[in-house]
Amino acid sequence: MDFTLLGPFEARHEGRLVRLGSRRQERCLLAVLLLEAGRPVTTDRLTDLVWNGVPPDGARVTLHTYVGRLRSALRPYGVTVDTRHDGYAVDVSEHTVDVREFLDLAGRAALAADPGEQVRCHDKALALWRGPLLAGTLDPTQRARLGGRLSELRLTALEQRAEAQLTMGLHERVITDLTPLVGEHPGRERLVAAQMTALYRAGRQTEALELHRATRDHLVTELGIEPGPALTTLHERILNADPRLDRPPAPLYAVRVREEWLPWSTGGHPALEFCNTYAGWHHAPAVPGSDWLRTYRTLAVWAGHQALTDDDAVDRLLTRASAHPTEAAEALAEAKTFRTALYACLTDPADLRAFRTVAGFAEAAARAAVLDLDDDGLAHWRLPPATGLRLPVLATARFAADLLADPRRLTLRACPSDDCGWLFLDTSGRRRWCSTATCGSGRS
Repeated sequence: MDFTLLGPFEARHEGRLVRLGSRRQERCLLAVLLLEAGRPVTTDRLTDLVWNGVPPDGARVTLHTYVGRLRSALRPYGVTVDTRHDGYAVDVSEHTVDVREFLDLAGRAALAADPGEQVRCHDKALALWRGPLLAGTLDPTQRARLGGRLSELRLTALEQRAEAQLTMGLHERVITDLTPLVGEHPGRERLVAAQMTALYRAGRQTEALELHRATRDHLVTELGIEPGPALTTLHERILNADPRLDRPPAPLYAVRVREEWLPWSTGGHPALEFCNTYAGWHHAPAVPGSDWLRTYRTLAVWAGHQALTDDDAVDRLLTRASAHPTEAAEALAEAKTFRTALYACLTDPADLRAFRTVAGFAEAAARAAVLDLDDDGLAHWRLPPATGLRLPVLATARFAADLLADPRRLTLRACPSDDCGWLFLDTSGRRRWCSTATCGSGRS
């Protein structure tokens, strides 16, 4: 059976909902035993928890009756409730309980050295929460007594995930994740610090400072204390625009070029690397922080890093983008439209609409290209400055056309990781993951 406690209490067998316990107290009893799965819970503790500190006369007899009903209901599914001295224990060794899954994933995240793996484990662990612990079964007082440790572990997981995301440069996703939480937990300084750092890196310094002010007011008014040294130091660094706040440690699968984080090259071809500036192609809706091309500046720097253009051209692009922000925004939007079509075209050869979109960009690139003679005596096709801020996308389109006509296209693979979907060439026929150091770590 599958038992879910992190939200409304449910029991399912082969996907079908199983009704257990006609009374709320019976469901509460089973929930307490499941929270302590494999360990005996004394009768006195059970009566205290089930009746929230006010057990009625004959509570022990009533509890025994409840246990008998649960045994009858669970027996057909291979779940046993054993008598252990002066108490009971439920055996779910062959079944799943979401609380145990949460604790296991949180433990794996704490032991992982790679921030990407930490985030993946925390994402899976936190996704198990569908609402307050045992919603509809416990009242707030019972929840506070039974679920205090789990609630603390959930908040800790949220904080650790945010810190790992900041390490990876995913400050936008941190803002999305934490915005609804910092107001609910104004005394969680670690949570507030992660949000302040993310806001500062997103260019929202005023909001970061306002968050510190609100947090300090809460701590002083409600608890009579000042913020701790970590939050105070962070506040001072934001006030002083400390450059260290802009430089998270390099992610395992990223490189820093011209102060921009760019994804690691794993595809083996510029057109594939362009698709790989987005992560989580299999996700709908999109996961916050999955897009590496957050600004036109990143797009221009990426084009130079992939040798689609030279450094002088990148400088010209950055200067023009700064002077014409609306044009830059339009060029970035066009690049993302092309990227979506290119990914669809490469992964589904039958998608003619995507192919025509890619072909249109490639034909525009062919019309604009000029053949130049380099100092080494070799001729090269180049896109002239007249292409303006469209240069990166047109240069990519030219390489995309070459790949579509190349037999190597038949060796194309997509990373099976749910959070990735990156494309790469597999000429050996033995490669499964885009990177064994990230997506393939610990997997077969």
